[in-house]
Amino acid sequence: MSRMLPGTRALRTFEAAGRHLNFTRAADEVGLTPAAVSYQIKEIEDQLGLVLFTRTSRSIQLTPAGGVMFEAAVQALETLQRAVGRARRMERGARQLRVSLSPRFATNWLLPRLPQFRTANPSIELTFDITDEIRDFDADDVDIAIRFGSGRYRQTRSERLFEAVIAPVSSPKLIAAGARPKTPRDLFGQTLCHVECTTEGMLWPNWRMWMGAAGIDDFDDSRCVAFTDTSHVVEAVIAGGAIGLVDLAMIRNELSEGRLVQLFDVGVSVAGDYAYHLVYPESSAQDPRVLAFCDWMMGELVPEEQSVATTSVASG
Repeated sequence: MSRMLPGTRALRTFEAAGRHLNFTRAADEVGLTPAAVSYQIKEIEDQLGLVLFTRTSRSIQLTPAGGVMFEAAVQALETLQRAVGRARRMERGARQLRVSLSPRFATNWLLPRLPQFRTANPSIELTFDITDEIRDFDADDVDIAIRFGSGRYRQTRSERLFEAVIAPVSSPKLIAAGARPKTPRDLFGQTLCHVECTTEGMLWPNWRMWMGAAGIDDFDDSRCVAFTDTSHVVEAVIAGGAIGLVDLAMIRNELSEGRLVQLFDVGVSVAGDYAYHLVYPESSAQDPRVLAFCDWMMGELVPEEQSVATTSVASG
């Protein structure tokens, strides 16, 4: 009688353990305790009649047999994930177009324009995957994505939308209190916040970079407040106690409604080709839904580009 093979959940546990070579980190990833991971690995070994890991008091290593099984587990899980993605796309039907995009882009750029898209394309129903993660078109249930980066991704096509222009903003409360800065040096001593992150290895513009673009080379950034997300910067600024560096295109609502005010016409952009891009698989280049969405997005850029009037300086 042939031996039974491990189920999908067991394979995921084994793959995580083989990738991390650490039962504790694998347990954190799959939502189990380290003891449960160890027990599940032992069950797989008994089921297969193979020793998959060598264990010492300090570490674990894949055995040669474990290495063979690890490669097979990775391939099997990837194949299943791609199949699930294809099946979900088939289930959605030809009418729906699923778009992956970041929460900030969705809230401040795309969602306010949805009525215009629906009017122009009544035969297409948009659904959304709201995330900052980069999705795999083969494995995930996504047709097209809006990504910030270089626009160079394997087996995809990219349409450049617009660059990110980072500039200082404050709340009307600060200005009403008579504290509006007239020159960049007037920002010294204020609570200054920004986003601290990297995109594809490129550092997101910070206050030192912006001050350099404004011609100031003696700025001390040791008291700046760094956040991991733009929304936190916006919240701090709207509350009235801080001045923030933000991506102007992502705060159009706040600017137009007067909840935020741009202070200076100096903006810093991320270096090179880094910008917001429409990204979709090469295999979808003739998909009428994708083409319609791309055409509509590109048509929306004219007022967007005209509305952001800054002196843009690359950060690197």
